[in-house]
Amino acid sequence: MSAIISHVNKGTTAQDIGLEKGDVLVSLNGNPVRDVIDLMFYSGEKHLDLEIQRNKKAHRFKIKNRDHTPLGIELKSFRTKTCRNKCIFCFVNQLPKGMRKSLYLKDDDYRMSFLFGNYITLTNLSSNDKKRIIEQKLSPLYISIHSTNNDIRRKMLGNPKASDILQDLKDFTSSKIRIHVQIVVCPGHNDGEELASTIKDLEKFYPYVSSVAVVPVGLTKHRKGSIKHVEKEDALKVIEMVKKFRQRCKRRHGDPVVHLADEFYVKAGLPCPGLKEYGDLPQLENGVGLIPLFLNSARKLKLPKKIGLTKAAVFTGVSFMPYLEEFSKKLTAIEGLSLDVFKVENKFFGPSVTVAGLLSGKDILKTIVGKSKADCLLVPNVMLRDGSDMFLDNVTLKDIGESLGMNIRVIEPTPEGLLKGITDECKRKD
Repeated sequence: MSAIISHVNKGTTAQDIGLEKGDVLVSLNGNPVRDVIDLMFYSGEKHLDLEIQRNKKAHRFKIKNRDHTPLGIELKSFRTKTCRNKCIFCFVNQLPKGMRKSLYLKDDDYRMSFLFGNYITLTNLSSNDKKRIIEQKLSPLYISIHSTNNDIRRKMLGNPKASDILQDLKDFTSSKIRIHVQIVVCPGHNDGEELASTIKDLEKFYPYVSSVAVVPVGLTKHRKGSIKHVEKEDALKVIEMVKKFRQRCKRRHGDPVVHLADEFYVKAGLPCPGLKEYGDLPQLENGVGLIPLFLNSARKLKLPKKIGLTKAAVFTGVSFMPYLEEFSKKLTAIEGLSLDVFKVENKFFGPSVTVAGLLSGKDILKTIVGKSKADCLLVPNVMLRDGSDMFLDNVTLKDIGESLGMNIRVIEPTPEGLLKGITDECKRKD
């Protein structure tokens, strides 16, 4: 692996000493640099000794870094380790053909877990990887467990050689590596008593297993095999079971530890717990606490009494529609605002996929075209590929705007984000 400099920030130490794009950062204080994690780990010393390779020639730089300021370089992205498992519920394997290549990447890289909170299975770790995680304290990690029964877990992962998960957890937690766990519930495989047993096992590792997220399996119409959906009855059983564990953990640890994805409550037709039950929202990106956070923010948000004449439209998926619709009633009290709210059913993946983040551009267009006279469409950013203007089916924001004849505003999927999108549109028209 080579740590190639991809960018040198202006006005930084790196620029001052003459580092350039394309230079290879060979070592820091005698330690080989493989990637951005090594750069982070070794660059905090007061004195830095850098070895750089440029045009096959070695160069040395010595720096006094008393203020511990960043060097000011960015490294070329490392090649991501991919998943070797054949999970019976793998969402990537349920994708139709013809989508952009990046969507078919199944990453299972501990570095991505540490840096970005991606979930990994630990099934492709080498002994050196484990050693590095422990030595550099790469914590927290986000790990997909599914079951602490190795036979069941190996079957679900489609990997008979998967390591002993309890031993893996023991190795990491004994070295004070914090872990956030995900359990994807597949009815008939790891629910019921198996789920209860898994949660009991994981609680033993608290506080280093800091949170456990229980989420329902996501299935598209393109899936193969006989995995069952989580139905209302399944959701009710899981909620009741997890409720008991949460109560016990709160008594023992002052922390419920185990959290359910909001989707379980939606499927069961029950309200989510209050926001305070989710602590510091450690698994928000996993759909755990999004609805309570939205509702709490909506209650506290102060709205203007009046804005300039603004016609806007917004949309969401089936599961979140009741909450967005309720908030929109509050918004329409603003004088001058006309707001159309649309529920987009997922034809692309199938009706069982109800979350907003997996809506396609084509489904959005089919839902809204000819049904709104809005000047502006507010698009939650969770529907777009990071850093791009493209939906998962390659439809772009420009395509949407031109087809609907509307301005497009990308917003944060929060009450504050929605209000900002509306008021920014009002300012644009002024």
